[in-house]
Amino acid sequence: MIYLDNAATSFPRPASVARAMSDALTQCGANPGRAGHRLALAAGRIVEGCREDLAAMLGETDASRVAFACNATDALNMAIHGVVRTGDHVVTTLLEHNSVLRPLSELSRSGAITLSIVPPDAQGMIRAQDVAQAMTPRTRLVAMTHMSNVLGAAQDVAAVGMLCRRRGVLLLVDCAQTAGHLPLTPRAWGAALLAMPGHKGLLGPHGTGALWVREDVQPAPLRQGGTGSASESMFQPRMMPDALESGTLNLPGIAGLRAGMREALAHREEAHAAAVAMCDGMRAELLCLPGVRVYTPEGASLLSFTVEGIASQEVAAALDGMGIAVRGGLHCAPGVHRFLGTLESGAVRVSPGIYNTKQDAQALLMAVRRIARGKR
Repeated sequence: MIYLDNAATSFPRPASVARAMSDALTQCGANPGRAGHRLALAAGRIVEGCREDLAAMLGETDASRVAFACNATDALNMAIHGVVRTGDHVVTTLLEHNSVLRPLSELSRSGAITLSIVPPDAQGMIRAQDVAQAMTPRTRLVAMTHMSNVLGAAQDVAAVGMLCRRRGVLLLVDCAQTAGHLPLTPRAWGAALLAMPGHKGLLGPHGTGALWVREDVQPAPLRQGGTGSASESMFQPRMMPDALESGTLNLPGIAGLRAGMREALAHREEAHAAAVAMCDGMRAELLCLPGVRVYTPEGASLLSFTVEGIASQEVAAALDGMGIAVRGGLHCAPGVHRFLGTLESGAVRVSPGIYNTKQDAQALLMAVRRIARGKR
């Protein structure tokens, strides 16, 4: 199987990921932060080591500002529900994943907040001036993606962050598609919160993620419970990361995330450059095929396209039958497809990873040519 669905979940993963997870379960599988015996302390060192590595990746000197989450969706919900208050106004964009759009839309439908959704320009970019026009005196939060999972172009979050700093507004950045691929500098961007998954570009296992929170922001906990700290109190601790980390953490997942992250960051620049080159090459070839329309710009690290007259899920199924794994459909991002005019058909998304080759790209192109010519 040629796997080209890394924007959903990276596969295969480095062998070190499985080894780290197995070691965590078999050698120190106790509960981190819940006891003083050697196994619990060893488990705690795994957790804190991964937390420190994540903080270092973000340019953060205080590792306590990083809280573990189940995935990017969980981290985004922690951020949104943690900082938004009744009566607030929130600005987001049409490019967002449902992990941002759904919680905000539910809050808006309930009357808890008012919501403005900013469309991209003709090139698929969010302009800071459009975000500024959407703001009101009650705007508390701007939530935006660093990179659309359909268009694949990095947004100018720093320009929006500068605007947010001037207006005293919090900026939440969704880095689901860029963690492990591009440098993440939330402080330089002016961000207040940053959410990321572990199972995509960081090459970690499923069920892992993290939320970075700036020191002047104190989100209300999404969950309350045992933290191993301040156990004499019946109230949730307010210090980070305990405030956001109730219950037993995913120790094997965190161990695997640390191993995957080390591999991803060691090869980040060359892997990203290779993915962009691969996508640019496929894009140029697909643009020459009659009936094929490409939606991603040059320089993107993923590729979205449609084949005229064939639903994207049908194209993806045909490719699967030829031994190539891609993603068809709406990619949990209906706003982008509304913008592209593909809300009914969806799009086929091809997303290479660290282990894909030029031969994989050529196989994909040959298969799409067959499908477009009706030779499935």
